[in-house]
Amino acid sequence: MSANPKDPSSDRVSPARFEVLVAPPADGSTRARLGRLTLPHGVVETPQFMPVGTNATVKALDPGDLREVGASIILANTYHLYLRPGHERIARLGGLHKFMAWDRPILTDSGGFQVVSLGDLRKIDEGGVTFQSHLDGSLHRFTPELSIEVQEALGADIAVAFDQPVPPASTSLTALAEATTRSNRWAARSLDAHTRPDQAMFGIIQGGLDPELRAESTRVIAGLPFDGICIGGLAGDETAAQREATLDLVVPLLADDPRPRYLMGLGSPADLLEAVHRGIDMFDCVLPARVARNGQLWVPGGRLNMRNAQYVDDPRPVQEGCRCILCRSFSRAYLAHLFRAEELLAYRLATCHNLTFTLDFMAEIRSELRSGTFTSRLPELRANAQLSRSSALAVQSE
Repeated sequence: MSANPKDPSSDRVSPARFEVLVAPPADGSTRARLGRLTLPHGVVETPQFMPVGTNATVKALDPGDLREVGASIILANTYHLYLRPGHERIARLGGLHKFMAWDRPILTDSGGFQVVSLGDLRKIDEGGVTFQSHLDGSLHRFTPELSIEVQEALGADIAVAFDQPVPPASTSLTALAEATTRSNRWAARSLDAHTRPDQAMFGIIQGGLDPELRAESTRVIAGLPFDGICIGGLAGDETAAQREATLDLVVPLLADDPRPRYLMGLGSPADLLEAVHRGIDMFDCVLPARVARNGQLWVPGGRLNMRNAQYVDDPRPVQEGCRCILCRSFSRAYLAHLFRAEELLAYRLATCHNLTFTLDFMAEIRSELRSGTFTSRLPELRANAQLSRSSALAVQSE
């Protein structure tokens, strides 16, 4: 099955092509599926994780590092690049791909996450959001139309509709309903503003944890001619069980929809696995890179804190058999020394490891889906993924 969505009211053909290579089994044991998303700058095999390059860089890494860890697509932040260095400057310099020397696909978020993360620095109304810059205090008006203008100037392969996410568990039903219906209206405005023919456009489902609001938003967004479907407003202050129940509601409503599904802001391996199991194709989060810079190294079944004294004389690699530059070349003792000496190399090596771990885990999931053994291997995959589940809401914006 493949999808090349086309707006029935126009002659536009999507620059994104999504194919389901292995559909979920008929017995319902999993909704996980193997896919391939073809974009102007390359192919993304799904399920896939996108490292986050907020300021046109994944912190501490260069494009060669990203290719080595296995990244096929990265995310850049619309709001932050709008503030600095400015989308018009990036456009004059040849667009985001050229600017950051990355020749593979890029997805830009809409700036909607900053509606949550910069909650003390913004005011919302029907027209849009007024932000006070965290850099210099200046005021900036973000609307769906401006968000799309910025994303078109940046030139990413995938742009995302502007929305109003809220913390799903701690938001009142009244406020949640208002934000959800506004996000649905802003989705249509974003779509109307989007004119760049070589850039795909994804819409965002909101609704928090309320089944009726989430189902209604799913119907609204799925009914619009987006090229892909984001599931937003999760990876926040909800529990894993609440998030999984929401996915169990939304994904069946999209069962006959041929477009890719992207759950925003999720980065813990255990959470990624459970979301894949429930039918999600794409993910992003700063979590693997951020905890790496704090000295937390992921290994099968757990994590190592390289600031602990037990590693200062440990000659072993962080993970036996890992292909990353850290594990191929250096010992735990050396990395522990770098962190204590506050050497910048520590951040690069640790980030390379955690992203390699995450992307290799996604590749393992794809391999099991391809061979038809995903369901039988779930217990082992779960055991390998068992790290502490961290809230992406607390770490997403870098």
